[in-house]
Amino acid sequence: MKVTATEFSRISNLKPLQKLPVQHPANNRINHFDRSFHDWYRFVLSFPPHLVRDYIRKFELEKKAVILDPFCGTGTTIVESKLNKFRAIGIEANPFAHFASSVKTDWQINPDDLEFTAGIIAKKAYTQLLTEGIDDDKYLTTKVSPDVLRQIDGEKASLLLSNSISATPLHKALTLLEFISEFKNAQVYRYLLVAFSKALVFRISNLKFGPEVGVSRQKGDTPVIAPWLEEITSIVNDIRSIQGDEFPQSTIILGDSRDVSSLLKPKSIDAVITSPPYPNEKDYSRTTRLESVLLGFINSKAELRNFKKTFVRSNTRSVYVTDKDDEWISDNRKIRKIANEIERRRIEQGKTSGFEKLYARVSKLYFGGMARHLENLKGVLKPGAHLAYVVGDQASYLRVMIRTGQILAEIAEDRGYEVVNIDLFRTRFATATGEQLREEVVHLRWNGKG
Repeated sequence: MKVTATEFSRISNLKPLQKLPVQHPANNRINHFDRSFHDWYRFVLSFPPHLVRDYIRKFELEKKAVILDPFCGTGTTIVESKLNKFRAIGIEANPFAHFASSVKTDWQINPDDLEFTAGIIAKKAYTQLLTEGIDDDKYLTTKVSPDVLRQIDGEKASLLLSNSISATPLHKALTLLEFISEFKNAQVYRYLLVAFSKALVFRISNLKFGPEVGVSRQKGDTPVIAPWLEEITSIVNDIRSIQGDEFPQSTIILGDSRDVSSLLKPKSIDAVITSPPYPNEKDYSRTTRLESVLLGFINSKAELRNFKKTFVRSNTRSVYVTDKDDEWISDNRKIRKIANEIERRRIEQGKTSGFEKLYARVSKLYFGGMARHLENLKGVLKPGAHLAYVVGDQASYLRVMIRTGQILAEIAEDRGYEVVNIDLFRTRFATATGEQLREEVVHLRWNGKG
């Protein structure tokens, strides 16, 4: 069922703000009336749009307020703010996620042009594949030699997770992408690519998603063109549903959230609603690796390394010798105690891999990066600004419990923020420790002092 943006806002405004319930992780799935725009491309573990609405109400924001998401990912906060008629700014360090959120928050296209162009491309791609003995509707009708199939070669291929996409679906996807590229000067080009990326990851590839991205059962073949057209149709219907309505401007900035003052005007932000990375072994660059490589956002290991250096260090795959963010929390006893316990257990258990030796350091770098972010953020906040940080407890490093929300609140308080509350969002069961891990919203207020 499609719900227009006007109806959407009316429905959400009828719902009173309630105390956040303890939820099962499955409740992270978005409701049917939340799928418009959000579902063009969305991280599997993104926080749900209703959480943004809840905090917009809780903060009692005026319509002229500007909302910031400094870790905007694929744009949940920005899309939801825009649907509710608030101007929003996002900052994202991952080039593909920045691209996806930029497209999801730009609704100035003609849906008829998008639909028509996609139809032309689909026909060309389908016809080309038929000449090669491939019927994309009925899978292979003729055995195709591996020599005929298109591949990703060289260094780009080495960037992919092994077996993340099978040979025949990859060939068909690259064929489709070639015909999409013929329209790279068209206004609708970016939307064609976002639809391609959504279909690629969730329908065509062999990828699966949990706390970390992995590979599931290999698909010998699977449709490519039809899933892409379905995603195009979804975008077209969403754009048509808001025609005649007006929405405020949204901006997505490619940059490092730890240096936010260099990206935004002083005292320009009324509220922050965000979900930064958690201190665990989830490499956020791997989550979007397949689409980043196929679309050319990453072409080499050097490019990958350069943009990973702009991330808050939340996992050992993103730690570098020159990192110094831990200096920001060098006097924090609680973080030092956690790091010491992680190192003690590593030695006790005889863990000697390069990554395991970094566990203690990354725990300090993570909180140091967040301290640097919070300190840098103060200059762009208006006095009285409210902030909501969605974070979760973690026990990824040798089962040492890290109460992320509590520690983040203490770091913020040390830097002059008022801790209004730590709201429980939901709990999830950790199989490693047998404990319920809390996912919380750290509610802060900036009074303009400090």
